[in-house]
Amino acid sequence: NYEIPPAQGEESAPPELTPGERVKALAAQKAEEVAQRLNDPAAVILAADTLVELDGEVLGKPGTAERAQAMLRALSGREHRVWSGVCIREGEKVLAESECTSVHFRALTDAEIHAYIATGEPLDKAGAYGIQGPAAVFVKRVEGCYFTIIGMPMHKLYHMLAKVGIYPDWQRAART
Repeated sequence: NYEIPPAQGEESAPPELTPGERVKALAAQKAEEVAQRLNDPAAVILAADTLVELDGEVLGKPGTAERAQAMLRALSGREHRVWSGVCIREGEKVLAESECTSVHFRALTDAEIHAYIATGEPLDKAGAYGIQGPAAVFVKRVEGCYFTIIGMPMHKLYHMLAKVGIYPDWQRAART
């Protein structure tokens, strides 16, 4: 049994944090907010956050077509990093980790950028794109975990859950 109560508060982390520290802090903030709302000490809360980093600059969600266009132009033909932070909270136990994957974009045309922005998808995505949608064709190469780019590094999550004693059904049966 599970619920999906999204975090609703303002996301903020000190700007001096590294991207890896920032996504861990933001994921932990989200988990804390949900924990306060649920007020259930037995609840296991999973929260995540993702950001895109280009040349040391953090690219968040653009929010506007103009900002999305600027971000996509900056990413065009370049390598950037996608950071995802994951936090598992169970009562007072908090485990937060981050993962980074490098993404290489091919050169994008203005027509491709405009057409993609017209879908509306990039406005609420870190770095102005979602690799699991139409922007998949922008990606020339990935170095690291694909699922990190989507926002949930599954291998990292698996090991984190094991650290707190939570196993998938297929493994739980073998452990008994």
